[in-house]
Amino acid sequence: MLGEKIGRSTGKVTGRRILRDGATGVKVETSFDASGTMLGVEYREHGSYWSVMRADGTIYGEGTGLLIGKTGEMATWVGQGVGTIRKDGGVNFRGAVYVQSASPKWTRLNTVAAIYEYSVDGKDKTKSDIWEWK
Repeated sequence: MLGEKIGRSTGKVTGRRILRDGATGVKVETSFDASGTMLGVEYREHGSYWSVMRADGTIYGEGTGLLIGKTGEMATWVGQGVGTIRKDGGVNFRGAVYVQSASPKWTRLNTVAAIYEYSVDGKDKTKSDIWEWK
């Protein structure tokens, strides 16, 4: 069941690398920087993910990132998801993300399975929303 919304961010793609992938032909690595809030704490985020096109035209991807809170909090995340290509050339992903932190304001996240919506538009602007999965 969808629970409390725990995070939101906006940002920009900072780089892409196209690699050959034996299973699907092409693997795209994408890096991004974003800012937002997690459990009410403002943060900056640096993340990257790779994605591959599947035979049915959908996308599968996995990523990792670092959150740095405005008052010194730190957390890492790993996630995976599935997506589709947008008409404007961007992508929409939906999936699960897991955050790990020793910072007191974010340690609650160590026990949370979260779900997310992440999108990149045709101008490389990113947006994500994260909810606790109950």
